[in-house]
This record gives sequence, C-alpha cells and structure tokens, in this order.
Amino acid sequence: MAFPLEHHDIRTNGVTLHVAQCGPANGPLVVLLHGFPEFWYSWRHQIMELAAAGYRVWVPDQRGYNRSEKPAGISAYQLKQLGADVLGLLDAAGVAQAAVVGHDWGGIVAWWLAVWHPERISRAAILNVPHPAVLGQAARKVPRQLLKSWYVFFFQLPWLPEWLFRRRQFRFGRGVLRGTSRAGTFSSEDLVRYVAAWNQPGALTSMINWYRAGLCQPSRTGRVSIPLLLLWGKQDAFLEPRLAAFSLQQCAQGQLVYFEQATHWLHQEEPAAVNRHLLDFLRLGLPVSFPI
Repeated sequence: MAFPLEHHDIRTNGVTLHVAQCGPANGPLVVLLHGFPEFWYSWRHQIMELAAAGYRVWVPDQRGYNRSEKPAGISAYQLKQLGADVLGLLDAAGVAQAAVVGHDWGGIVAWWLAVWHPERISRAAILNVPHPAVLGQAARKVPRQLLKSWYVFFFQLPWLPEWLFRRRQFRFGRGVLRGTSRAGTFSSEDLVRYVAAWNQPGALTSMINWYRAGLCQPSRTGRVSIPLLLLWGKQDAFLEPRLAAFSLQQCAQGQLVYFEQATHWLHQEEPAAVNRHLLDFLRLGLPVSFPI
C-alpha cells in the first residue's frame, strides 16, 4: 500500500521543526535523522520502503536546517538540545518509545539518545559516524583521521566557512556532495533541492554552528545497552573505517556491517541493501550478516 508524504510543523523543545511523515498512523514509529549538509530529503530512498513495511516514519529537518527554526547562537546547537528535540518529537507523536536511524550528525544525535535515553529508544541504527567517545579519541587511535577532519577546524572560523559555501551559487557545497560520492548519486534535480535548503535565511550559519558547538562539548559518553546496528561505507572521505570497529566495542548488543564500495553517503548509493538491513533490524532484532 502506498502512503502519501505529509509535511507538518511540530513544536518541540522550544523550537518548531518541519517534519516529513509517511506510513500508517498506528504503525511503530521510526525517526530518521539527517546529517550535514542535508535535510529530510536525504532519506528519500528509505521513507517509502519503511512506510510500506508498516512503520510510521517521521523525518525532521533538524534545528537550523531547511524549513525548521534556526535559533541564534552556538549554544543552541549543543548535543543535549539536539537530542531533546527528538525526545519532544516522540512526545508529540504520543509514543513512549521509537526506533531511531541517524546518518552523520544525525547519527551522533542517535548515539547520544541511545546512551542517555534507552528508555525512549527501542533500537538505533547509525550510518557512517562513530560513537562520540571514539570520535573524541580518533586522532590518537587512528592518526590519519586528523587529516580527514580538517574541515571541522575550518568550520570554527567566523563567517569564512559561510562565505565559501555560498559563493558561486553554492559551488563548494555541490562539489562536496558530488566529489565525495559515487558518480550519479546526486542528480541535478537533487542538487537544486539542496541549494534551496541551504539558501533558506540563516540556514548556513545554523548548520555550521553544529560543528562550532560540537567542538566545545565533552566527547565522553557511556556504553550503549540497546540493540544497535552500525552501517559503514568503507570509501568514506571524511571518516576512517577503523572508527566503526572501535565504536562497536561501546555496544552491548551491536552489529557492524561494512559496505566495501560505498562512501559516506551509503544510504543514497546503495538504498536497496541499506533498506534490507534496516528492515531486518527493525523487524527481527539484530540481522544476520550477508554479503553486500
């Protein structure tokens, strides 16, 4: 059965978030959390598949992105606030628990929720981002990671990152997406949508403020007790694959699946395989491993 894609504005944790929704109203809730520099549309290959399987899917533009509210100041983007936004969405949906799936910065929010609010998160699936404690130790554990993380330090500068990202019709942002993904992953139509999201008033500074706030926060967090699935594209231009294995050590009920040929954008490059893993995980618990 095909379900319509709905768009709602939902008040949570003092901000209003735009949330794309799909699936049966009484289905188990799954929240999909995008990363940088994306928005709800990055989950376009997963939304309908999960809805068709009987899940109610909520996909927010996280605070600072696209059509969601963009509070001023770096402190508004601390991880505790980002996690509280998601908990507020669960309250708005009227559910005690939900599954969460996160990619990139959305994955960091999912890690935080899994550690600090296991009573609200039934299970978590995370794509291409390590446990925050591992991320904080990355330079020591995997020295090559320091070179890959250059942009994190660049984003700490005032105004210059925004200027570079915006100049020449967002050529830098478009180039990052296409230059770090497999050919054909982002179509011209996709990039038009991304540029429109980046061009929302205040969006660029708010998006980059996630990095500015993140570098000022302690990286130590606890172990994950709930079931967790970690999916990782090995050709990631930003994060070393070994960080995934270190992250698995932080999980009591975790499983890691590597995608040998996928990049950081694996859910858009290999949606059929990613969807299969997600559905197996959501339906049956931890999936058995099978070749990609």
